Amino acid sequence: MTNSFVCAVDVGTGSARAGILDTGGALLGRAEHPIAMQQPKADHAEHDSQDIWSAVCSAVRGAREKARVKAEDIVGISFDATCSLVVRDRHGGQLSVSVTGERRWDTIVWLDHRAIAEADECTESGHAVLDYIGGVMSPEMETPKLMWLKRNLTGTWNEAGYLFDLTDFLTWKATGSLARSQCTLTAKWTYLAHEATGWRRDFFEAVGLGDLFEHGNLPEKASPVGADIGPLSAQAAAELGLTEKCRVGAGVIDAYAGALGVLGGFAGDATNIGRHLALIAGTSSCVMAMSPDPQPFAGVWGPYYGAALPGLWLSEGGQSATGALLDHIIRWHGAGGEPDAVMHARIARRVAELRAAEGGNLAARLHVLPDFHGNRSPLADPHAVGVISGLTLDSSFDSLCKLYWRTAVSIALGVRHVLEALNENGYLIDTLHVTGGHTKNPLLMELYADATGCTVVEPLADEAVLLGTGMIAATAARLFPDLNAACVAMQQGGRTREPNPAAAGRFDRDYRVFLEMHRQRRALDAII
Repeated sequence: MTNSFVCAVDVGTGSARAGILDTGGALLGRAEHPIAMQQPKADHAEHDSQDIWSAVCSAVRGAREKARVKAEDIVGISFDATCSLVVRDRHGGQLSVSVTGERRWDTIVWLDHRAIAEADECTESGHAVLDYIGGVMSPEMETPKLMWLKRNLTGTWNEAGYLFDLTDFLTWKATGSLARSQCTLTAKWTYLAHEATGWRRDFFEAVGLGDLFEHGNLPEKASPVGADIGPLSAQAAAELGLTEKCRVGAGVIDAYAGALGVLGGFAGDATNIGRHLALIAGTSSCVMAMSPDPQPFAGVWGPYYGAALPGLWLSEGGQSATGALLDHIIRWHGAGGEPDAVMHARIARRVAELRAAEGGNLAARLHVLPDFHGNRSPLADPHAVGVISGLTLDSSFDSLCKLYWRTAVSIALGVRHVLEALNENGYLIDTLHVTGGHTKNPLLMELYADATGCTVVEPLADEAVLLGTGMIAATAARLFPDLNAACVAMQQGGRTREPNPAAAGRFDRDYRVFLEMHRQRRALDAII
C-alpha cells in the first residue's frame, strides 16, 4: 500500500468532521468536533470562525490518531464547508456580524435569512448575473448578506479587510493564501467563471456594494477546484498535527463535495452524467445535476461553470428545511420531545407498524407543504411558508407518527418537483444518488424511490462528503493527474433501490394534491 494519504475536512452547521483516506478512497479514520452557533433573534444565525478552526484542528488530529497514519505521510488536505460568510478586519482579526456586537461572532451562517429584503433588491435589479442563479437572488447567498452588513453594522463594514466564504477562510488559515475557490465564488458571489472577466462590478455598484473590493481582498481570478494553493504554513501544520509538506487544495461548498463523492465515478463521461442527480440530504437538502452544456432556467441555481468537475456546468436546487423540518415536527407536536436519533427511530418503527395495519393509504387526508423555511427550488421563493391540511384534535403519539410520515412524503414530493423542473429544461434524470443524514432514515430512503419513480443509489462510502473532499486533496497533492482521474480512482459505488411500481398511483395522487396546495397558497397570498 502506498504511504501517501490525504485529509478531508467537512464543516457543517453543527460540527467539523475530518477523515483520513487512502488513494483508493477508503476512509481509514474519522473524528468530529462540535461548533458553536448563536441565534440572537429570529432569522439570525452566527458562528465564531476561531471556534470553527479550533474544531477543525481537533477533528484532524483525532482522525489521524484513529487512522494510525504518520503525519508526514499525509500529503494533501482540502476543506469543504457550508456557504457561510466570514468577516475579518484589516489585520485578520475577528469582527462582529451580530446585533449583540460581540466580535467572536464573525460569521453569518448559511441558513441565516436576515437579508431577505436585500435579496429581493438584487432580484429586482434585473442584472445579467441573475441569469446564472436561476433569476432570483437567495438570502442564503453572500451578496445580500454583505448589503445587510453595510447598512446595519456600519462599523463592521468600515473595518472589514477580508471577506471569505467559509471554505476559503479555512484555506486562508491553512496557508495564508488569499486564493478563492471557483466553486464558492461562482455559486455564492455571482462570479462568472465562464467569462474572461469573472466579476461584474457594475452589479455591485447597482446594489450599493461598489466598495466591496476595498473590503474583501478578493482575487480577480478564482482557483479551479483541486488547484494546489500551496503547503500548510508552519503554524497551521503545528495546530493540525500535520507537516509543512502537506499541500492544500482549493475546496468546495459542502454539498458540492457530496456531489463529487457520489457522482465522481462519472467524471469524464459527459454523455451519461446528465442522467444522474446528487441528493445531499441532511438539515436541508441540495440536489445537483451536471451537464456539458449550460441549462439555465428559473427556480434552480446556476448553471455554474466548473463549480465541481472541470468543463461541466452544474445546476443546483434544493429544499431549505428537510431534516430540520422533521426535527421541528417532533418538537412542535404535543407527543413529541427532543428530536434525537432515538426518537426518529421510534417514530419510524411505529410508522411501519401503522402502515402494516392500515395499508398504504396511512393518513391519506393529511397533506403537508414543506416550505417552512421558504422554497429554494423550483419556486425560488424565500417568502414561501409551510402548510398542513387535515389536522384533528388527536394529540397522541400515533398522530405524531402520521404527521411525521406525511411530512416525509412531502419532502420526497419536493424532490420530485425539482426533478420535473430539471427534466423539463434539458436533463434526463432517472437516478438519484443520496448521501447525508437521510440515508439513516428508512422512510425517506423508501420515499425517494417510490415518490419520484427514480432508481435510488446509496453510496457505499461511509462519508461521501469526506470522500469528495478527499478527491480534491489528492488532486492538489498530485497523486493523480487531474480531478477527473482522482474521482474515478477513488469512487466507491453504491447500493441500488428500485421504485415500487405498486406505489406509483398513490404518489401520483399525492403529487397532484401537492401542486394544488402550491396553487392555493398563491391564491391566499394574493388575497392578503
